[in-house]
Amino acid sequence: MRDKVRAFGDLHVEGDPLILYNIWDAGSAKAVADAGASAIATGSWGVACAHGYKDGETFPVDLVFANLAQILTVTDLPVTLDFEAGYGVDAAQVGQMVEKVAKAGAVGINIEDKDPVTRELFDIDIACARIKAAAASGIWINARADLFIVTPKEHHDLALVEKVLVRAESFADSGANSLFVPFIADESLIGYLCSKSPLPVNILVGDGIPDIKTLAGLGVARISHGHGPWARAMQDLSTAAKLAMAALD
Repeated sequence: MRDKVRAFGDLHVEGDPLILYNIWDAGSAKAVADAGASAIATGSWGVACAHGYKDGETFPVDLVFANLAQILTVTDLPVTLDFEAGYGVDAAQVGQMVEKVAKAGAVGINIEDKDPVTRELFDIDIACARIKAAAASGIWINARADLFIVTPKEHHDLALVEKVLVRAESFADSGANSLFVPFIADESLIGYLCSKSPLPVNILVGDGIPDIKTLAGLGVARISHGHGPWARAMQDLSTAAKLAMAALD
């Protein structure tokens, strides 16, 4: 497993980023693997919605592991799990849960610095304790800093990036391997973040976000698609179903 985690880490290259087209089940994992992916990443939103739940750790953790197990049966690619805030009430429980993720066969996780119940950021000491506990598993820890999610867009500025960097330094000291900053969109801010971050930077693509080539040029090392692939697949399914239902009209 150590070799597989190391190989997964080697895919995080500034300027030549790892492209993760997020999946939600074994079928979508196989489709993305067959498309030439270097690694497979779940997206918690798509996973939850595909099973009739809402995002935010409402998807029962036993089902998270069952879904992961099925995904691992269809691909030999490294699989990283969006584990939301770690499915634990405290750092100790997070550590236990992430150890189970490692034993299940995933090479990494995402872990958020936001409480899934209150939707507020954890104090930095609490967030770091949870990251440190997760890192003890030995798998790749993609630490998510949600300042750009909880802050209104009019305040998405350099000062906010500096706040992210404070967290990034502490996350790195706690054992995180990469830094995920969703909803940052401005090219100059992304470039500054990449130039100053102690960790490889992961950016979420979507509406209003620079394209993949631009992000690569800014020094991004990992690019995620979040719930976009699931939403697109559901839209395509709905459109096809409507055409079928109207075929006799």
